Amino acid sequence: MAADATPPGAATVVRDDPYEIAAFLRTKPASALPGIGPKTARTLARYGITSVGDIADTLLPTLQRILGTTAARLAHDRARGIDERPVVPGAAPRTMSASRRFDRDELDPDQHHRTVLGLVQDLGGRLRTSGEIAQVLTLAVTYADRAQTTRTRILAEPTDHTPALAATARDILTSLGLQRARVRSISLRAERLLPAEDTVHQLTLDARDDKLRSLETALDKAATRYGPGIAGAASTFPRAG
Repeated sequence: MAADATPPGAATVVRDDPYEIAAFLRTKPASALPGIGPKTARTLARYGITSVGDIADTLLPTLQRILGTTAARLAHDRARGIDERPVVPGAAPRTMSASRRFDRDELDPDQHHRTVLGLVQDLGGRLRTSGEIAQVLTLAVTYADRAQTTRTRILAEPTDHTPALAATARDILTSLGLQRARVRSISLRAERLLPAEDTVHQLTLDARDDKLRSLETALDKAATRYGPGIAGAASTFPRAG
């Protein structure tokens, strides 16, 4: 967090002192805390919890009713400066990618769409297998003349959930306007990966979301047992409405 708050060429030093740590943390917005994405920050704000100090001051049982038991404890500890993860200086953010090269230049927008959904399912399954979540998606399209267009989007919440990844990937694809493009290949890259346990997943009362996650687990098991592709493409999942 100190590094994120520091401009290039400068340094921010937070001494190992409870008062100095609290002074640094408490005024930061809730979204500055590792694992708290914009969506979760908005949910917390509805309860008047807008800063890291507010998270630290909120009783743990109250926070658990909002975020769930594990996520609340993680956020509560970090808001008070407790984080057992080791610091790895200079560690490059991990990425994971999937790509598809067409046998011929592909002009069909529906085929572009199906290809992106297939790449999403591939990445989602691999993220869940490796126990990681993505913060960013990058879509790259290479054309017949070898020119390339690349678009990057920050995810609303770090995730490995295929429907959430698919919604963002579809938005990127739509923004490219490939209706008449002669596409040679499409690649999708998940970036700024984090261990899955480092995120705070917002609780939801949406039964549809729970069903999608159950379906996702079943498809992962089928892919593990029978091989990739046996469960169908990501189009199995309904579009977010």
